[in-house]
Amino acid sequence: MAFSLSNTVLRAVPGAFILNSGIGKLGLPEEAAAGLQQMAAKGVPALGELSPKQFGWFLSLGEIAVGSSLLLPIVPTRVAGLALGAFSGSMFSMYLRTPELTAEDGIRPSEAGTPIAKDSWLVAIAIALLVSGSGSKKVKRVRAKA
Repeated sequence: MAFSLSNTVLRAVPGAFILNSGIGKLGLPEEAAAGLQQMAAKGVPALGELSPKQFGWFLSLGEIAVGSSLLLPIVPTRVAGLALGAFSGSMFSMYLRTPELTAEDGIRPSEAGTPIAKDSWLVAIAIALLVSGSGSKKVKRVRAKA
C-alpha cells in the first residue's frame, strides 16, 4: 500500500477532529441528542425515527468510526473517503435543507449557518480522497526512438 504526504494530511486532520467529536458525544444527554437529532433529520429524514438516546449513540459511534477510518492507515484511502463523503454529505444536506442556516438565496450561510457551512470543506476532502485513491501511481514513460 502506497502512502502520500498529501493523503496523510487530508486524512489525519479531519480524522482527529471527527474522532474527538465522536468521543465527546459518548453519553450525550438525551436533551442534547434530541436537539441534534431534530437538525440531522432535516438532512436525513430516517434519523427522526430513532429515539434521542438511539440517535445520540448512533451519532457518537458513527463519528468514531469515520474518524478512525481516516486515521488508520490500514483502511484504503477510497474507503476512508467514502466514509467521510457519507458523513459530510449528510451534514451538507442538513445545511441546505434548513432555511435558518442559509441566507435568502438558500446557499450562502446565515450567521447561524456558518458553523455548519464550514464543514463543506469535508465534502471537498472526501472528493479528493476518492479521486486520489490509495496514493500515487507510477506512470511508465515511453521514449520515442530518434
